[in-house]
Amino acid sequence: MTSSKKPLSDPQSWNPATQLVHGGTMRSQWGETSEGLFLTQGFVYDNAEQAEARFKNEDPGYQYSRFGNPTVSMFEERLRLLEGADDCRATATGMAAVTAAILSYLNTGDHIVSARALFGSCRYVVEDLCPRFGIGSTLIDGNDLDAWKAAMQPNTKAVFFETPANPTLDIVDIAAVAEIAHDAGALVMVDNVFATPLLQRPLQHGADVVIYSATKHIDGQGRCLGGAVLGSETYINDHLHTFLRQTGPSMSPFNAWVMLKSLETLPVRVNAQCATASAIADRLAELPAIKSVLYPGRKDHPQAKLAAKQMSAGGQVVTFEVDGNKDATFRFLNALSIISISNNLGDAKSLVTHPATTTHQRLKPEARAELGISDGMIRLSVGLEDADDLIADLSAASAAV
Repeated sequence: MTSSKKPLSDPQSWNPATQLVHGGTMRSQWGETSEGLFLTQGFVYDNAEQAEARFKNEDPGYQYSRFGNPTVSMFEERLRLLEGADDCRATATGMAAVTAAILSYLNTGDHIVSARALFGSCRYVVEDLCPRFGIGSTLIDGNDLDAWKAAMQPNTKAVFFETPANPTLDIVDIAAVAEIAHDAGALVMVDNVFATPLLQRPLQHGADVVIYSATKHIDGQGRCLGGAVLGSETYINDHLHTFLRQTGPSMSPFNAWVMLKSLETLPVRVNAQCATASAIADRLAELPAIKSVLYPGRKDHPQAKLAAKQMSAGGQVVTFEVDGNKDATFRFLNALSIISISNNLGDAKSLVTHPATTTHQRLKPEARAELGISDGMIRLSVGLEDADDLIADLSAASAAV
């Protein structure tokens, strides 16, 4: 009798924590324990014939670090294993990943539908950049399935959304939107940054392409920029690969090496941050200076059931609204001692930002109001500090309001 289980030597059979330590590792002839850092621009060939074969993709190997690099390849393979995708390509930044994922696939005359609750730069790509290249775009309420259906056109080739969304933590039903999009012949692209690959697997819910800003949780310690796009072999090879190769938003080998080491601790960090975020959300809901709290792990989240269906935990971002105007909100922010004001997230350090004046300041006031981004809204990215210290810091700041 033979076992149906894959052998332990097959990385696909490993659990996520093991994949994140060992997945994708390639060792040189020196047998190094830690992954090698290949800080090189180019590679040499044994002869001219080999060089020709490499450029024809007839001989395996590397040509130029803009095209591919061993350290970057290890990062891509490790993330691919975790996500359960066919293939992965790393990019210089998260926005390079978003832009490349969309523009490599769409052509002049095509149409894209997107949820309107997006990070400001993502919304720029969909709302402003795509139309400049003759790609039509429609922004809708991502929670409204009827709106998704109504927005589909004969030339709709892709849909794009974040879930949870930045900063409102709106949850989009991936499976339901995927069914609508696929019926219309459109590809489903999901920005999965807030959930991380540990808390949500969009591909398992019908998504075709998953996008990350590796700058956030994947690095997790505020050091390096990076991004990644994951999808089918057909999408990567027929669309994304050549676009990245020719336009050049390549990830630095050094950044890829840092990301590789960060992936080893991703479960430890994310699990701890989720637990602290949940406790903080509960405490914020009790403070008189706080008007409302949004956290996907709380039962009072407008889409709590959907969040529980798609995500294994509520994440490490808490969005809340101060009961007051912009001046009162700034007093709250300026009174914080441990938590820093910064527009990044997913860091080991707890960070807060005021979306109306930072990440979403370029939106018109009516667009922010439509999304629910008020002058009192604060986005909190929970770090790895002691939960009691963070709660005390937030409680003291609320007194300043």
